[in-house]
Amino acid sequence: MRTKRGAALVSVLCSALALNHARAEAAQHPCELPQDLRDEISSRYQGFTVVKLADLSAEDKEIFQKDHGSQCPGLVAVNFYGDGKPTRAIALIDESRKKTDLVIAHKLGRWELQLLESSDTGPVPVVWSDKPGRYHDVYGEKALTATHPVIVFCGYESWAIVYGWTGKKVEKVWISD
Repeated sequence: MRTKRGAALVSVLCSALALNHARAEAAQHPCELPQDLRDEISSRYQGFTVVKLADLSAEDKEIFQKDHGSQCPGLVAVNFYGDGKPTRAIALIDESRKKTDLVIAHKLGRWELQLLESSDTGPVPVVWSDKPGRYHDVYGEKALTATHPVIVFCGYESWAIVYGWTGKKVEKVWISD
């Protein structure tokens, strides 16, 4: 009986240590994609990489870290569709073409990728998620009501776009231009 308890205790401790190690690795590599998503991205977006802090100007890096701490500026997990399935918003940069694409990846058995936006001018854009709510465009002409978290794609000091799922399609509003 004592051996079974000892083995169970060792098993629980090993599991806890492994979980802590996995969390520590994720914290050290916040821009790391799951392997199956990385494979899908690399086959469809050859030459692109996830936007990292090193890709940002010193000023943009400072702004991003002030608002988002040690998060990755090019990757965010978000319950965008409200279905609880793994979903990531990813800012992918192609340095050779000076282009950044915003892609949403939704795991429905396999990863489904949808290009939301491309940017080839201005600062390297970053991405994050924000709470559900009503978002108005910069011109006061359009509004987006989101019942699930939204995706924000932003070129600091230049522009920002909010994307929301309406239950039928993705809509966007420019909140800064």
